[in-house]
Amino acid sequence: MEHPGTEPAEQAAALLAAAGMARMPARVMMALVGSPDEGYTAAELADRLGVSAAAVSGAVRYLVSMRLIQRLPRPGDRRDRYDLVDDAWADMITVNAPLYANLATQMDAIADENVDAPLSVDRARDTADFLRYLAERMPRLAEEWRAERAGAGTS
Repeated sequence: MEHPGTEPAEQAAALLAAAGMARMPARVMMALVGSPDEGYTAAELADRLGVSAAAVSGAVRYLVSMRLIQRLPRPGDRRDRYDLVDDAWADMITVNAPLYANLATQMDAIADENVDAPLSVDRARDTADFLRYLAERMPRLAEEWRAERAGAGTS
């Protein structure tokens, strides 16, 4: 079975893995970028990636829990199909914004208690400021992107 974009999908998965994402979820996610419109079954993903069904199962479970991919049940077919969630990246950024704000608060609390280490305190406060900036800015960027995309007539 031919699979479009196999090599670039593997390269993209390697980039995600280098950035900290587990390798198999990264491979599954990038394989789904090149999926047919009806998505892939777990068996088709395993075939495409040359791995076991168990490896795909764990990756799919993780990606579904992160809301990056979705199950696509088909009437009359017991096998679920999987595909990317629309706007998954923008949603992930928006959903994680409170995490950045909470991390900033905790870093400030650490700095408050680390009075004998001014360089460490400065680094913590700078990082906290950056995290607060991300918490505020990332959701707005996602909305700006959606508005720009809607204005261009694409979806």
